[in-house]
Amino acid sequence: MALRLSEIHPVLYRTRIWQKRTFRRLSDLSTVRRFATEIAGNDLPFKCKKHQSLLRRRLGNSDPILQENKVQNLKIACPSIDGILIKPGQTFSFWRLLGEATAERGFCEGMQLSRGEVVRGVGGGLCQLANLLYWMALHTPLEVTERHHHSFDPFPDEHRVLPFGSGAGVFYNYIDLRFYNPTNITFQIRVWLTKDHLKGSILSSAEPPHSYHVFEKNHRFLTSNGRNYRENEIWRSMIDRRTGNTVAEELLVKNHSEVKYELNFELQECSL
Repeated sequence: MALRLSEIHPVLYRTRIWQKRTFRRLSDLSTVRRFATEIAGNDLPFKCKKHQSLLRRRLGNSDPILQENKVQNLKIACPSIDGILIKPGQTFSFWRLLGEATAERGFCEGMQLSRGEVVRGVGGGLCQLANLLYWMALHTPLEVTERHHHSFDPFPDEHRVLPFGSGAGVFYNYIDLRFYNPTNITFQIRVWLTKDHLKGSILSSAEPPHSYHVFEKNHRFLTSNGRNYRENEIWRSMIDRRTGNTVAEELLVKNHSEVKYELNFELQECSL
């Protein structure tokens, strides 16, 4: 497979990043999209979804110090998002609220997933915050308008709670997480850290008429041309709060990712 120019030389790669970031800024300037900017200290009255994730997990043979650096990065990032109100017609943008994660702002070198590899980089670990936000948003009427998922599975499951492939990758500023509020209800995001967990909730000004259940189907490992892959589907059902009846079910995403770790069980052979 031929390499792209940005993969041949580091200077070309950095130039390509600068170009994409510039295009994103220009695109946002030219759009009529209204972004959420107001942060409120008081909670809205109705709770739509809450979730938490462990701050420290064993991820292959990665350096444990990167886990501690990630916690520091999350401590810096959370106040930029905590309390944000997403009013009717507004769009939430992860990077427009957080800004660039730089060493000058106190961000540390953490773990990042880039071009099929696990690398070290300033601001690494912020994907955990994006994962939390994406999972919670799926349990609300908010419409996910931009979400990216890594094309590879870097580590074996270790205390995994959510289905594989239900996270969101972020990289300033053109790999963003965005969702739009199409309702007449205002939503609010709260995120905070405890000693062991990143926690969050999505609140609302009125109770939405539906609740949501997100689940996995057709999970499997397979091999093709000497490489291992992991597949599944993420589905969502919509439930009428008044009757308890399921009124709709939809496929959200199909995942197909190369597995980067050794598997110790027999795989199903197939051709892709």
